[in-house]
Amino acid sequence: MSGQLADRIAVITGGGRGIGRAIARAMAYEGATVVVSSRTREQLDAVVAEIDRAGGQGLAVVADASDEDEARLPVRAALAEFGRIDVLVNNVGGSAGGNHDPFSGDAEAFMGTLRLNLVSAFWTSQEALPSMRDQGYGRIINIGSGASKRAAASVGYTAAKHGLVGLTKQLAMAAAPYGITVNCLCPGWTNTSLVDFERLAAAQGVSAAQARADAHADSAQRRILAPEELAPMAVLLASEAGVSITGQVIGVDGGYRL
Repeated sequence: MSGQLADRIAVITGGGRGIGRAIARAMAYEGATVVVSSRTREQLDAVVAEIDRAGGQGLAVVADASDEDEARLPVRAALAEFGRIDVLVNNVGGSAGGNHDPFSGDAEAFMGTLRLNLVSAFWTSQEALPSMRDQGYGRIINIGSGASKRAAASVGYTAAKHGLVGLTKQLAMAAAPYGITVNCLCPGWTNTSLVDFERLAAAQGVSAAQARADAHADSAQRRILAPEELAPMAVLLASEAGVSITGQVIGVDGGYRL
């Protein structure tokens, strides 16, 4: 590793598994001190142990991103423990559950998914921005989705991920005078625990094999990505080399639905 993030303090929400875990490990290996948060202590402890074994430094913060006070906890922990925050990766996301059918669904399913994917990113960003402004350096990376650009999921999830693009662009405009960049990194189909082909198959009325084949066909490369494939772009955006990249929606997705 080249030490692109040496001495930086990075917070990654949803960092216990999948894409968040991959980004946390990559940033730690590039020299960053990493704060990871999620609702599951065991997953966080495993990530921190990996980082520690590699000679890095990690801190686990258990937090439910759907709750405003808890969503702000990982940033507050970084500021309390290390005195600053240089990089914030808003990775937490998914479905809050419930019925999202626009004809028969419940409003709380929609609102809960907005809180988890969009509003939580505003809460953590708002907590981090004053420190970044004062030091004249900051990197915010919002993890979007193929549903950030297309009608590709439930009403709540697609609305939230589209909203994340708007949040990214407006924050980038507001933060640019203070040396802060804000970007949205969008995966396509990625091999994480959130991708359950048995569940998708049941919803679509097809076999799990067919659901997986359809996912492969969604990308130009005809494959499902590994979480680690998102990490190099996240490291670039977090580094000094990413200074000229802001307000952008960047797909690392194998050519998803071109």
